[in-house]
Amino acid sequence: MANALFYILSDARLEAFACEVVARAYRKGQGVYLHCADQAQAHRIDDLLWQFDPDRFIPHNLVGEGPRGGGPVVVGWQDGDHAKMEKRPLLVNLSPDVPQFAVQFTQIIDFVPADEQAKAQARKRFAAYRQLGVNPTTQDLARQPF
Repeated sequence: MANALFYILSDARLEAFACEVVARAYRKGQGVYLHCADQAQAHRIDDLLWQFDPDRFIPHNLVGEGPRGGGPVVVGWQDGDHAKMEKRPLLVNLSPDVPQFAVQFTQIIDFVPADEQAKAQARKRFAAYRQLGVNPTTQDLARQPF
């Protein structure tokens, strides 16, 4: 059974924090697929990952770029993007919806942003993961830092 961890954020740094999550997973040797809400967000994430200091560089690529099967970290935004790469254990979801392919991953990271509309969407994703047989949990970063 897959597990989903929702990080509860207290500020608006969703994209920057998602990049930190990806960096930590990469340093642990995990392959990551980061699923974005749209192409514009995917390009912003790509830019943020390039801004890491050289000693913290995260090899990554947008879907369709880079090596065949993708690098250690692949950034995409369409439901079929995950099928264009080698299987990875970790899905980091920035989409407002649960990706149709989420259950193909053993671990899922999702987020509960600070604004109310995004919180409502996160609650729906939490319930949707549960309906898919995924075990969702939360970690409030205000109480238990990353």
